[in-house]
Amino acid sequence: MEVEGFEELDDILDDLRSRYDETPQWEFCEGFMAAVICTRRPIAASEYLPVLLGTPAEGEAPDADGGSFSSEALQARFMALWTQRWNEVATALDNKVETLEDDACYHPEVMDVRGAVADMPPDEQAAFKGEDLPAFAQVWALGFMFAVESWPEEWAAPRDKDAAQWLDDALQAVVAMTEDDDAAPQVSPLNDEGKPSTSIARLNAFGDAIWAVYDLRELWKTMGPKVETVRKEAEPGRNDLCPCGSGKKYKKCHGAG
Repeated sequence: MEVEGFEELDDILDDLRSRYDETPQWEFCEGFMAAVICTRRPIAASEYLPVLLGTPAEGEAPDADGGSFSSEALQARFMALWTQRWNEVATALDNKVETLEDDACYHPEVMDVRGAVADMPPDEQAAFKGEDLPAFAQVWALGFMFAVESWPEEWAAPRDKDAAQWLDDALQAVVAMTEDDDAAPQVSPLNDEGKPSTSIARLNAFGDAIWAVYDLRELWKTMGPKVETVRKEAEPGRNDLCPCGSGKKYKKCHGAG
């Protein structure tokens, strides 16, 4: 997606936030989207968007304490941009790539807030003094894990031990990115000329997290949706009372014939 598309999405989220202050930033949405794409069961937008944005579920009226689009046109525009990005991410995660530098690889839209503040003039930096700024890609990882935690049954470990270990290793790589980067800043991840804001270890962990998302996509595609076990209830004996409550023996009621 072009930069203008992400800026427009940010504007729409800002509009939502004016009525619902828990509306997440785009980076959080980006992580959430990747997780939903990777989830074992296909989840419809009508199910996951109310979880993400606090908007009313299909058929429900807007809640005064929840999110809402200011117009149907704005909602339609959001969905068009969302779908465009969804298709880009899904395509990238289905591509066979060998390196993260490949243009066809999944490149999350993340921010380097600490780097942006470090590059500000001193008088502008003062406004952020004492604030707990998120580490590089931390908000993306939090969005991803929010989706995982919202549908735990779809992320339950499979019975196969190797697959379960595969799942756990991949999720741990993403979880690592939800934590702070407390090492000395060594590089600027998004700006070659920016001031150092991120540790090398953090940058490497980010690469591991992207490969983990590929692993999760492949794992659930390989296993497919869960198949529910159908359990047939035992039929009553022919001389037992019919379970319908008629008072007759089963053989003379629903068991007849």
